Amino acid sequence: MSDFEETIRRLQSEKGVIGIIVVDSAGRVIHSTIDSDATQSHTAFLQQLCEKTKTSIRELDSSNDLTFLRLRTKKNEIMIAPDKDHVIMVIKDLS
Repeated sequence: MSDFEETIRRLQSEKGVIGIIVVDSAGRVIHSTIDSDATQSHTAFLQQLCEKTKTSIRELDSSNDLTFLRLRTKKNEIMIAPDKDHVIMVIKDLS
């Protein structure tokens, strides 16, 4: 089992995780554990959020960069880990 597969398996086994999406630096989906429609809508919105957050952080401090973004709503928690080659998005149900 590759490191990638092991990481996905470990994340998926965490309590409450309902979906994992991995996209490459061009925004193409590499891997997803949720259906295609949900993957496309989550990817589009979360990539925009990630890019806007990166821009805001750099405007506040040009020597700084986004390494992890955690968003909590009433129903879900969304964790985004951007890297230079890919972005991992984990969606967790809080109920």
